Amino acid sequence: MMTLKCLAPLTGTCARSFGATTGCCGPARAAALATIQELKEREEPLALILADQRMPDLEGVEVLTQARQLYPDAKRVLLTAYADTEAAIRAINLAHLDHYLMKPWDPPQQLLYPTLHDLLRAWEMTYKPPFRGVRLIGFQWSPRSHDLKDFLAGYLIGYQWLDFETDSEAQALLAQKGLTASDLPVVVLEDGTALPNPTATEVATRIGLVVQASQELYDVVVIGAGPAGLAAAVYGASEGLKTLVIERQAPGGQAGTSSRIENYLGFPTGLSGSELAHRAWTQAVRLGAELLAPQEVVDMCVQDGYKVLTLSDGAKVQTRAVVLTTGVSYRTLAAPGMDRLSGAGVYYGAARTEARTCQEQDVYIVGGGNSAGQAAMYLATYAHRVYIVIRGANLAASMSAYLIEQIGQTPNIELLPFTEVAEVCGDDHLEEVILSRQGQLERRPARALFVFIGAKPSTEWVCNTIVCDAKGFVLTGRDLVTDPRYATSWKHPRREPYLLETCVPGVFAAGDSRAGAMARVASAVGEGSMAIKFVHQYLDE
Repeated sequence: MMTLKCLAPLTGTCARSFGATTGCCGPARAAALATIQELKEREEPLALILADQRMPDLEGVEVLTQARQLYPDAKRVLLTAYADTEAAIRAINLAHLDHYLMKPWDPPQQLLYPTLHDLLRAWEMTYKPPFRGVRLIGFQWSPRSHDLKDFLAGYLIGYQWLDFETDSEAQALLAQKGLTASDLPVVVLEDGTALPNPTATEVATRIGLVVQASQELYDVVVIGAGPAGLAAAVYGASEGLKTLVIERQAPGGQAGTSSRIENYLGFPTGLSGSELAHRAWTQAVRLGAELLAPQEVVDMCVQDGYKVLTLSDGAKVQTRAVVLTTGVSYRTLAAPGMDRLSGAGVYYGAARTEARTCQEQDVYIVGGGNSAGQAAMYLATYAHRVYIVIRGANLAASMSAYLIEQIGQTPNIELLPFTEVAEVCGDDHLEEVILSRQGQLERRPARALFVFIGAKPSTEWVCNTIVCDAKGFVLTGRDLVTDPRYATSWKHPRREPYLLETCVPGVFAAGDSRAGAMARVASAVGEGSMAIKFVHQYLDE
């Protein structure tokens, strides 16, 4: 919506014709400049400023000159008398005047309106509306900025990224909010509120995500919102259970970061992991599930049969049953420089938010699984060349055939077999990788390095309560019964654990963090759905 502020006591006819708000019939300086400043703070557009040269306490040239600093693209018009020719020339030089009008302008239909109409049309032709939504200001190589970008993208929150070092709009916006570079990263909400260096939870609260449980007791709490957790939420809520899902990062888990899933039943053309996750998220909410995010469970204990979960902010959640779908995280690469450059050119997982910044540059992917293959195909649309680094001879042992075929047909993807990353180099961001190829070291320029080298279960916080294997995967069902610790850990006197049940009755595990699980989206969805069947059986006891 265009705003026309009239800084002269125009006739009522003129004001009505242009929707103008007169602003200086009283103290001109205070009213005029304060109005313009207010519009700027509210980030509203200003199309045209019409000022009378002869106002009570200042000249129109001064108003137009100061207004140009705030709205350089607004059209500037000066009302002058016949004796004010010098003022008009001064306005042209100082305020870059677009037009000046001689008083009187009667009849306005001939001497005023056509001129203003042409100026407004000219402004409209070049006006670019500002972005309306969440804006993130930060440094390109800041891990904190990267984390916030990933958080917003993970929840499909449309946002505008502004690099403080290269974007003049970022610097102007930061100054307008009264902040400095030390406050970065800064999230600017749609209403103009600025959040300096916020946590993900602070941002989540302001954009409407739920971060606190609304009930005192739940039938089932699902910990983790990957494919298994979302499936459990959908079936639990649809079958009448009071269901809560707690997710510490973003919905979808590792699958949610996938650029393209092409082997999931019912989607012949494939879909992105984030799209699948948010479809399931929306479905679970529609059916009545409650979702907390981002929130993290840090402890679980059993009191009189009820499970008490402690969240990272100290809040407690009580439930009758729990479904653990915590998933897995990528293992870290043990090479010099990896920790120092993590989030600044080195990324664990797909990091789709950084793909566009790799335009026409070389990127490296470490790993030979499906996640690595999907990331390679996605990055190949932006990067100059994508190198897949693997220790083995080929991808056949760890990647699906359809992905191997696609990679082979993509000219700017190159496989580097029998290769490892020996070191990553750079001052404040990744600049080079040193590869070890059959004992020979080779230094190469690199814009980004994405790591997919196997997974470890996200179960550190619960391994003291339930029985896990040597790698941290949760033992359930028959795997638990055959474990030597079963006799002392299983406390139910009348039955053995159900198929997906852990050593704690009423606590079930599904998805990639469960020992023996198959690392596929369809398998995780099946286990999450099946876990609700056992929850019903447990509650019926």
